[in-house]
Amino acid sequence: MAAEKNIEQGTEFKPKFDDKGLITAIAQDSKTNEILMVAYMNKQALDLTIQNGFATYYSRSRKELWKKGQQSGHVQNVEQILVDCDQDCLILKVNVDAGQCHVGYNSCFYRALDKNKPNELTFIAEKAYDPEKTYKK
Repeated sequence: MAAEKNIEQGTEFKPKFDDKGLITAIAQDSKTNEILMVAYMNKQALDLTIQNGFATYYSRSRKELWKKGQQSGHVQNVEQILVDCDQDCLILKVNVDAGQCHVGYNSCFYRALDKNKPNELTFIAEKAYDPEKTYKK
């Protein structure tokens, strides 16, 4: 119980990584408070983010680190890292230019569930950039 209280109410940063060595990281625009994306970090990604101030994540599909904006140029300058009560989730308050989603939107949350049609999505945002021009594959 004392250890749990220290995690929940203490001042020591002790992030809880899951059994795969990952922690959920939510990127939030520091100016607008818009949620931009959800990703994962391993210890190395978190350490790099803290050291250099640029958001670095761990790709579960590619099984490698990736610095946000490495290909697109849309980097995330981390202004603050918030930690939840269990220390198993982070919010990165970031300063960004535009277009944080790889399909061209400012946020990865560009659609909403239609209240009247629970199996349909409605677009709630406009594209911020053309991903075809940005990601020259």
